[in-house]
Amino acid sequence: MAALLLVFAVSYLLGSLVAGVLYSRMRGEDIRGRDLPGGSGTYRQYGVGAAVLVTGLDIVKGAVAAGVGLILAPEATWVAMLGVVLGHCYPLYFRFQGGGGIAPLLGALLVAAPITLAGMVGAGLLLIPLYRATLQARVKLNAVPFATAVAVPVGLLLATRYGGLSDLLAGGAAMAVRAAHLLARPPHGRGVEPGQP
Repeated sequence: MAALLLVFAVSYLLGSLVAGVLYSRMRGEDIRGRDLPGGSGTYRQYGVGAAVLVTGLDIVKGAVAAGVGLILAPEATWVAMLGVVLGHCYPLYFRFQGGGGIAPLLGALLVAAPITLAGMVGAGLLLIPLYRATLQARVKLNAVPFATAVAVPVGLLLATRYGGLSDLLAGGAAMAVRAAHLLARPPHGRGVEPGQP
């Protein structure tokens, strides 16, 4: 039990280092006043270079959390997954207002369940251009959350065979709670183009 609590605490604190918030504060702002602090929000506010940096850092923290889980509690890496995604969505350091959790989920799965992750990413990459060409104008939802909503069930099917089911369920549950909060209270300024106030 002590190992599980330690994994959760370390993972949650890692998750709370939300790269988009840190990046925007380095620029003298707080992105959360206008958008979510993940890769998509960072792209809309600061452009592609910043978005790649922020997404990469958030993926790395997910991978590190899963690595800690593998070392300290290899039978329960889902605890690390839950902690790092919850930390990203509800960061201790930033008034519990973070991102959606996609990047740290991907990073943690990269370590805990790489085959499952590959299938999910493949499904998402196939769906994004198709969605943008057909449904996005009517649905008015960003392509990444839409693709994620489809890719996660694909991942669940793969996880039953190749591993990572408990990890995916734990991370998905944290993301679902955050998504419900975001639907109830959308962030200000969604959809603002890069460089615009």
